[in-house]
Amino acid sequence: MIPEINTICYSYPAPSAFVAGSEPRLLLAGYSELEKAAGPAFFHGSLEQPYITARCLIALSNVVRSSFTLSPAQAGQMKDPIVTAGAEKLRFEGFSQCAGVYARVDVLPGGHRGTFSANGTVNVDFNQPMINALHAIGRSDTMRLTVNATAISVQSRPDESITEKKVPLPMKWIKGLTTVQLFLAASEKMHTLNKVQLRQLFQGIPAGTVKADYYLAVRGNRPAFSPVKTANAVCVGGIHRLRLLEPLLPLADELQVFVHPDMQSTTWQLYFGNVRFSLSLSREAWRGFSGEGAALDALIADVPERLINAMDKYGHVNQEFNATLLAVEEQAGFEQIDQLTARLAAMGLLGFDPDENIYFYRRLPFKLNRIMSLNPRMKDAEQLLAEDKVAIVSQKENKTEARVAGSGVTHTVVIEDDLARCTCTWFAKHQGERGPCKHILAVRKKLN
Repeated sequence: MIPEINTICYSYPAPSAFVAGSEPRLLLAGYSELEKAAGPAFFHGSLEQPYITARCLIALSNVVRSSFTLSPAQAGQMKDPIVTAGAEKLRFEGFSQCAGVYARVDVLPGGHRGTFSANGTVNVDFNQPMINALHAIGRSDTMRLTVNATAISVQSRPDESITEKKVPLPMKWIKGLTTVQLFLAASEKMHTLNKVQLRQLFQGIPAGTVKADYYLAVRGNRPAFSPVKTANAVCVGGIHRLRLLEPLLPLADELQVFVHPDMQSTTWQLYFGNVRFSLSLSREAWRGFSGEGAALDALIADVPERLINAMDKYGHVNQEFNATLLAVEEQAGFEQIDQLTARLAAMGLLGFDPDENIYFYRRLPFKLNRIMSLNPRMKDAEQLLAEDKVAIVSQKENKTEARVAGSGVTHTVVIEDDLARCTCTWFAKHQGERGPCKHILAVRKKLN
């Protein structure tokens, strides 16, 4: 029986566009009165591809249970998928225990037959009974799914239903959701491989743990991995992590590869009709997606809390949006839309679908002060400014030089066009690969 659902009521006037020379309102007045009332169920119905979906969920669970850097004790602290129901889609997300691999299962329209009574997100733990139930689903079986605010339930037999209850969302996952979304939003599709090419490619993954970088290149119609870098090749760090996809390869129709422009991540997306499985790998196996560096540049500009709340409510109502089209339709600046989406992403509220080039909304409990708690370098930069330790020495066209007082030493920051460097030990060690140091952040924020 489908449980009784509370009605979700929205009360808001017509959206207002940006007006030149005035304070931007975006959809803001439009959604300032929104109340996100919660019904007891988000989705209830059956899945059209139960065998495929079950195998994808098992693969997702395998990702969550895998670790490429953590000890067994650390690994035991991680939990299983974040489940989001909205826009007629079901999305299951999770990270490896080391947070260097992100996986998502998307059940698209046509992949289910049921009722989306509300939009919402829940984080649950797939225990062994649930894994056993998924393994037991055969090609001719059915699968019913219920997702609500406190649990999800799977039923493949009339007399047997497995329920997993809500568990706390690990803070490391919230940080990972920030980073991986920003990488995905910047990624571009590089390759599309059919079934034959897919098998050829994965046969070339070397055995064991691979510490050296490998490169994906397509010569003629044949894709191949090689330890030798060539022009236009895709760099893959920790290539052995791709073996997490192997159980799904015989079932997939094709593979698409999305690549970050600076090779900071690669995303490997398998297609099964109306079900997709995505696997994103961090640049190195030893460094996960849970760092703050990717989000820092996007968080420099001040954005009024009112705009952030309004954007959150817009995302809740619409569930999905294309940032570029949103800016055009609302006559908004692209930069401000980027700043707003960065804020929501930094709180774990937005994911990104590279296949459709859209953001999707996760309904997580969020607080604006979470941005600073998850980004200590930004907090330190704010402190430097509050203590008046940043001095601009010179500004010439596209070049700025500044001095930032430290503990017994003064650091020099030079920003030229979009490039920045600092004399501190952090910058010397990482050379910007893990985001800007607090001194560069403070100078950029002072210039903003």
